[in-house]
Amino acid sequence: MQLKVLKEHFGRMEQVPETLSDVILQKMKALPKADDVPEIRPEQLLEADGFLFGFPSRFGVMSAQCKAFFDSTHEIWETQALAGKPAGIFWSTGFHGGGQELTALTAVTQLAHHGMIFVPLGYTFGKGMYEMNEVKGGSSYGAGTFAADGSRQPTELELQQAFYQGKYLAGFAKKLKN
Repeated sequence: MQLKVLKEHFGRMEQVPETLSDVILQKMKALPKADDVPEIRPEQLLEADGFLFGFPSRFGVMSAQCKAFFDSTHEIWETQALAGKPAGIFWSTGFHGGGQELTALTAVTQLAHHGMIFVPLGYTFGKGMYEMNEVKGGSSYGAGTFAADGSRQPTELELQQAFYQGKYLAGFAKKLKN
């Protein structure tokens, strides 16, 4: 599970702590965890000017690991220290019926409770939003991809949309900071 934190312009990438045992992960045939991506702690969110949270979908909502991370931010929530900071979301789902937009909509509740400003992608990505000649994830809520059984990698168009979203959100973060 990964959580991408945008700090200043193109910050760093961190992952939320794993909540499943190695035995369960093996039975699920989960891909190995990235060794070069550190785990994030809730208090690190206070350092960022904006956020781009990414997560896999499980049954149309963010994975339990990501929800557990947000649940662990209750002390930050109590102080509303993240209120007014811009945040966007991106995701992966297994297939077309895997909850691309539902995952985004249910994730917005985490941002709203913290008082973050949700920055959707809208249709600002231009003609790439209307591409119908290839399989493409994402929507007006944010960038996305279809992971299938974990073997499918994002297409060039999906990557372009994701990079665009990062720049778009960074622009909001910069404006709000100044």
